[in-house]
Amino acid sequence: MPRLPLIAKALRELGFRQVGLYAAYQILLRSGYLHWKIGNRRPAGKTIGSLSFVLHPILSLPDKDELMRLLGNEEIAHLLAEADQIVEGHFRRFGVVPAPIELTPPGALSHWTDYESGHQPWGVEDPKFIWEPARFGWAFTLGRAYYLSGDERYPAAFWTYFEEFQAANPANRGPNWASAQEVALRLLAFAFAGQIFSASHHSIAIRHSQLVAAIAQHALRIPLSLLYARAQNNNHLLSEAAGLITAAACLPQHPQARRWAKLGWKWFNRGLIQQIDRHGAYSQHSANYHRLMLQLALWVNAIQRMASGERRISKPLTFNLESVTPHLQLATRWLLALIDPETGRVPNLGPNDGAYIFPLTVQPFDDYRATLQTAAQAFLGERAFGQGEWDEMGAWLQVDGLKLNVEPSTFNLQPHQPITSRAKNSWAYLRTANFTGRPGHADQLHLDLWWRGLNIAQDAGTYSYNAEPPWDNALTRTQVHNTVTINGTEQMTRAGRFLYLDRAQAKIIATECAEDGSWHRAIAEHNGYRKIGLTHRRTVTVHADSGWTVADELIPVFRPSSSVLARLHWLLPDWAWKLDGENLKLKLQSPHGWITLQVTVENDLQPSTFNFQLARAGELLTGDGEVAPYMGWVSPTYAQKIPALSWSVQADAALPFIFISEWRFPDES
Repeated sequence: MPRLPLIAKALRELGFRQVGLYAAYQILLRSGYLHWKIGNRRPAGKTIGSLSFVLHPILSLPDKDELMRLLGNEEIAHLLAEADQIVEGHFRRFGVVPAPIELTPPGALSHWTDYESGHQPWGVEDPKFIWEPARFGWAFTLGRAYYLSGDERYPAAFWTYFEEFQAANPANRGPNWASAQEVALRLLAFAFAGQIFSASHHSIAIRHSQLVAAIAQHALRIPLSLLYARAQNNNHLLSEAAGLITAAACLPQHPQARRWAKLGWKWFNRGLIQQIDRHGAYSQHSANYHRLMLQLALWVNAIQRMASGERRISKPLTFNLESVTPHLQLATRWLLALIDPETGRVPNLGPNDGAYIFPLTVQPFDDYRATLQTAAQAFLGERAFGQGEWDEMGAWLQVDGLKLNVEPSTFNLQPHQPITSRAKNSWAYLRTANFTGRPGHADQLHLDLWWRGLNIAQDAGTYSYNAEPPWDNALTRTQVHNTVTINGTEQMTRAGRFLYLDRAQAKIIATECAEDGSWHRAIAEHNGYRKIGLTHRRTVTVHADSGWTVADELIPVFRPSSSVLARLHWLLPDWAWKLDGENLKLKLQSPHGWITLQVTVENDLQPSTFNFQLARAGELLTGDGEVAPYMGWVSPTYAQKIPALSWSVQADAALPFIFISEWRFPDES
């Protein structure tokens, strides 16, 4: 996209404030001011007179016996086994994949501003591979294991890794200091480790002093990038604000503690209010980032209660209760509406960078019950699920409700809330976003379909933000999602790796609801194809026998009826299949029997010409046409992809016409 029209569109859609903040940050960065400011600042972590900084506890720790009863022998064994892997040098990268704990960046180190400005190469294709082990997220696993077992191998391993990091990553030098969000997340882990390992004989005085200095150095780094975080107005701002809040709570005697607390609470409060809309949806339109936001809110809630009890935080520097809490209540209910009751999984909606910043649970990465159970207790004053291993996170964060004088938020089905319906053993989510910020994916009217805990019609996820083409954030495209693509164009204009402009907006036309409030028919449309004179309308109907019908209608808006090339796509599990190409009927062998998906094309004006394509892992299995390398893949977490079936039907027909997809599950009567 030409540069000047791009800037004009960005100003119009993002607003002068966000674009101006980003421009101001770039000026400070590229002028050398930020480099100069750090060079002329007093070193962090020194004593003031004869006063040495003491690392104060940030959390009220759970009762050990109660925690052991809550988890049980099997879950404790699982936790200790994962901690043993960390001792041996491996952690679960992006929540899933075992990988070495590598804390020494490649190549010679440069000042962090050189990486941000592009003057210094990262040394790897994707800096997230450098950042992920250096977040120290695995320290939460070591700490939990030590708290329950008393095994001194766990604090010994932490201190060894900490000293390795300190030696290889001096303050403000190297790629691990380039992102203030990464700095903030590491600070949170350091503060937790400092408290949980304080009783170990490995936590000698010199190590304690080094950790105090490191936390202070990390806190001093964060404000330098707040302009950038404010310009992004997403999880960066919340993470960095939480880092400042944490530093102020654990180092209240530091001369900058008051400033850290003031900045942290100010931007955390504003960030929550600005990033959670009036329906509870999160601004990044991502299930994983939505969970990250809730976890950060739970963390600072726990810190606030601990520090306020010890009078280390004054009352004005806390949650803006009346403004923030209703947003958190709605956000909790919004994500609860998307959870699969059998597995705790949610649709792989929007950007997914594999973040799980507080792994205070034995549950797998893709199980959201721990976070949602804790958030429901903290912000709604109720439990979302029965008692189970997902209660461990709540035990660590000591949730028992905020006890606020704030009325609970009502949660009625309204446009742009999660449009979900639940049948006998199946449920569906229809994507109908109202974008006010930057869209993560071009995915309007995408449909996620679940049956008996299996994600049948899937969202492909993310895979990678920074890979070389064709994998440069390729799974954001419309054609990868379970929706309709017209004439090969996107719903929105892709203007960069993380930027879509000409935002497509969806709206709910009608819903027909059952007595329990769930809908059995929903009609929605989006305006992403208004540039070619079309509206895409989708009607989803659930039947009593758990079957589903999805009708996709292409409606002319301001042009005479004409022929268009429309492509309907479904992303399906990698199961055995049978295909009747003449009748466009695909059968999939699930663990519970054969599932049938049949597509028909209705057109009253003239016969349609159509073709189909079944692909897997970027290769054509049957049908016509070329297959893009990124088709037929699902990314359950960052940097991981597994094969899937990509089933598409393409029709060349006069308008209006309709795709009809009929889903049938095995008879369960």
